[in-house]
Amino acid sequence: MLVTWICVINVVHSYLMEQELHLLIILESPPSGVDFGLQKGGGNDYETIQIQQSKAGDLHFEFSVRVREGKDGQPNFLGPFTHGPSHERFVYLDIGTCAGQKDTPWSRRLKIPLRGITWNQIKKSKHFETKVPGTGRDGGPNCATVKPFAGWQSAG
Repeated sequence: MLVTWICVINVVHSYLMEQELHLLIILESPPSGVDFGLQKGGGNDYETIQIQQSKAGDLHFEFSVRVREGKDGQPNFLGPFTHGPSHERFVYLDIGTCAGQKDTPWSRRLKIPLRGITWNQIKKSKHFETKVPGTGRDGGPNCATVKPFAGWQSAG
């Protein structure tokens, strides 16, 4: 009986344990003169933070998420920067008017999946980065879900 309770306590404890991960998105060579920012919150209750206007080169967005084991055993990413169902979480970058810019024809969001960060990676590192193209096929800011997505790599 004691062994059963110890097993139950261990399962509940591991499910409730949360860890913090530090993430870096590198937006590669976005078109000049466009504002980009990280979306914090969702629905009608959100704000765009870390707003940067592209000039030349890459833009960097750093933030933290929490992670704990989901019902399916996979990492479940949590916090004000995460969106979507637990098995398909993602982060938004707001672009142009979505980022609060007034003098632009662009009104887009870029969806960056959190999939691909595994428990094995999390055991080895708490810092991850991804590089995503900043310019879309139409020559404007990249938008919708990042394709192709190279995934997340350990950054430390």
